[in-house]
Amino acid sequence: MPTSIITTDDLREFKMELLEDIKNLLNQQQAPISSKKYLKSAAVMDLLQVSPGTLQNLRVNGTLPYTKIGGIIYYDAAEIQKVMDDNRVQHGLNF
Repeated sequence: MPTSIITTDDLREFKMELLEDIKNLLNQQQAPISSKKYLKSAAVMDLLQVSPGTLQNLRVNGTLPYTKIGGIIYYDAAEIQKVMDDNRVQHGLNF
């Protein structure tokens, strides 16, 4: 088995490739929020990982705005993102 020498340039290139891959994964993960304008309750529960009762509480206390049409509740994806951004907590993280 031949040995190969890894240089600091090789490690730097690997780091840049790895960071680029992580950025792409994060961008793909955020895409479902904006892919549809309006989401039904089941999609919002999956997105936020909450129970039906918690979602109802978020509606009742006014945290999540919604629209009800014919018995179906719709949530604006942009409003969900805004609520998430407005409630973001950072504890000394510097990224």
